Amino acid sequence: MLSALILIPLVAALVLILWPGKLEAQTAKVVSGIGLALTLVLLGFLATQFELATPGFQFEELLPWVEPLGLSYRLGLDGLSLPLLVVNSLLGLVAIYISEPTLHRTRLYYVLLLVINSAVAGAFLAANLLLFFIFYELELIPLYLLIAIWGGSRRGYAATKFLIYTALSGVLILGAFLGLVWLSGNTSFDYDSGLAAALPLAQQVSLLVALLIGFGIKVPLFPFHTWLPDAHVEASTPVSVLLAGVLLKLGTYGVVRFGLGLLPDAWMALAPWMATWAVISVLYGSLAAIAQTDMKKMVAYSSIGHMGYVLLAAAASTPVSIVATVFQMISHGLISALLFLLVGVVYKATGTRDMTVLRGLLNPERGLPFVGSMMILGVMASAGIPGMVGFISEFLVFRGSFLIFPVQTLLCMVGSGLTAVYFLLLVNRVFFGRLAIAPPTVAPQIDIDLPPVTWRDRVPAFGLAMLIIAFGLQPNWLARWSENITLALHQPYQGFVQARTQFAPTAVPAVADTLFVDPALTLPTPVSPVFADPSAEISLP
Repeated sequence: MLSALILIPLVAALVLILWPGKLEAQTAKVVSGIGLALTLVLLGFLATQFELATPGFQFEELLPWVEPLGLSYRLGLDGLSLPLLVVNSLLGLVAIYISEPTLHRTRLYYVLLLVINSAVAGAFLAANLLLFFIFYELELIPLYLLIAIWGGSRRGYAATKFLIYTALSGVLILGAFLGLVWLSGNTSFDYDSGLAAALPLAQQVSLLVALLIGFGIKVPLFPFHTWLPDAHVEASTPVSVLLAGVLLKLGTYGVVRFGLGLLPDAWMALAPWMATWAVISVLYGSLAAIAQTDMKKMVAYSSIGHMGYVLLAAAASTPVSIVATVFQMISHGLISALLFLLVGVVYKATGTRDMTVLRGLLNPERGLPFVGSMMILGVMASAGIPGMVGFISEFLVFRGSFLIFPVQTLLCMVGSGLTAVYFLLLVNRVFFGRLAIAPPTVAPQIDIDLPPVTWRDRVPAFGLAMLIIAFGLQPNWLARWSENITLALHQPYQGFVQARTQFAPTAVPAVADTLFVDPALTLPTPVSPVFADPSAEISLP
């Protein structure tokens, strides 16, 4: 059944390839949309069958493949991958829905979108290291082509830079996977075999450094981020939605799944350095965003900062901070997708993203009031205003990390404040004041009458905004799926967390204490003492 999540988009792509005669854009959009809608329906069915009390892989599929190399076709679904798969299908549908009907080379465009969706689904489902790597690499070429063919004026430069960076990322990740298996003497690349690896600390550190740099390029983290602003600026709006909402999550997912999950000794040794790295990325991304005058570049740099929160939370390794990594990935996926979608609508209506010339777009008569109101909602969510999912994710990151890394957490909270600064600059400059598309030194063009926003842009923006609010008001709708896997990931780090807990050594909260999870969802078979009794507190030895 899990294979269907990978195969359905490929079957839809095959239908487009074999479609006789000229393929109309609307037909291609319908076929692609049906394919991804079916994956959403299948995910909904799997969610109804999902055992919340089981922390490991479920619905596993195993087929022998290249056994002498340790490569098997092994898929599994757990609470870490399920929410990301839903976001992948959802934002894939959004990207297809908002694609321009006048695109050239329509057939190739939609086939590439479907291949990316299939590859990302395979990466999130892979329970074999080499299989993950294959799917991880499979999405590179389609994304490269989407930027290179349908991008802006500097699309060749941006696409090539993206390909070089991410290819280097893949080399490092493959090297780490090979080293992990060979050094441990295993013959299989299955994820569970990797878990059992017991390597000397020096070897684990070397492997973890390679993994962190490899996935850090994909996230991206400072100083490996330079490909991201160029890729976003040159990519079309649907590709930017996918890039920020889904593809960056392959990096953070890899950090949590393989770094945190497979190399605990090295992870504990490098955790303070990772927390410091997270602070640098958060502050650099935030300050760089303030300096931008291009709306799209500002949102792109904001992603660098927000992805740093995931690294901080993962480094802390507490039950709350690990579940915070899932929240931050999902919330950033929804919020960044909404922001890039709205920036695309502004650009389509005005012909520019330059914040030094755009003014007053919130004008209710001749401006873009719907876009302005949705943008205000999106930036409020990104800045962590209560009532939205961005607040929940940042609250969990800070609460789960503070007792372990108090200084780094406080510095990251400064970055959260800077988020409010640069997004306030964006909203004030672009949406308030007298309507104009000209520098402030030039007289306002009062005859501006911008075209109304179509339903093609309104529907996905409104839907994403509702999800942002819904998960902000009811975080348990999301937390319940990931609670057990995050607690299982935390188990090897209980001693580390206890040893590093500062200020209040008995106050490390369990997930249920923070999110007020329904007690009915607790494990029938306890995974950890913390989860078995949510009211219990961890005591120092």
